[in-house]
Amino acid sequence: MILRNIPDAMDPAVVATIDAELGRIEREHRADVRLAIESGSRAWGFPSPDSDYDCRFVYLRPLEDYLTPWPGRDVIETPLIGLLDVNGWDLVKALQLLVRGNAVLIEWLMSPIVYSADSAFRDELRELADTVADRDQVARHYLHLGARQWRLFDTNRSLKKVFYSLRPAMALRWLREHPDKTAAPMHLPTLLAQCDLPADLVESIRTLTELKARTREMGAGEVPAPIADFITREFDRAEAEFTGNEPAHREQARALSNEFFRRQLGR
Repeated sequence: MILRNIPDAMDPAVVATIDAELGRIEREHRADVRLAIESGSRAWGFPSPDSDYDCRFVYLRPLEDYLTPWPGRDVIETPLIGLLDVNGWDLVKALQLLVRGNAVLIEWLMSPIVYSADSAFRDELRELADTVADRDQVARHYLHLGARQWRLFDTNRSLKKVFYSLRPAMALRWLREHPDKTAAPMHLPTLLAQCDLPADLVESIRTLTELKARTREMGAGEVPAPIADFITREFDRAEAEFTGNEPAHREQARALSNEFFRRQLGR
């Protein structure tokens, strides 16, 4: 069964262009696109009026393309066209990064905006991710991502960029409050709803999100104190609490990922 979930707020003309581009990629690259989602600020829950459309996808190539001493590239990149950005990973690359603790594939699997997805593929890959992803490594992915953006904010003071530190900080808080889970939601409002947070922090985030939704350029300025304090505390705490995984876990993760890959090639 093919899944699709496109919010009414998205421009139908842009969505049609994305659909056409995915079709072209399948034909010209002999790629079987198994999952295509929105990964940017629209899926994160804090779009601006001029936000890009960031379509990301996972694909498989024909079997013979993997049976060669000279494998091709493991990414498909297309030129930027206006607000449109369409890029994807070979399943091999996606699995390798998943096992290393990269949270990007997990987020793609949890995106609320789906252009096209093989439901069985997505469900099985979600199950694999829940099994093989190491929550400490996933947390450190968010820590490094968010801390880097927080340092950049100190340079340019762009309020728009605060969200690129706030969302990773919220993901870290979610992981801490859900110790039995590996994959945090990518959607900021969902993270807020599923965490126990001070009222002044929630109100500050809501106000800043509403400003971003109606303003093309938020300009530079000071971060509201509840948000700045929260980001700093979560990054400091994560640095101490999330330390890494064990070699035995990595070996099991590779074995299970290998089995999943071979099953997908056989379909």
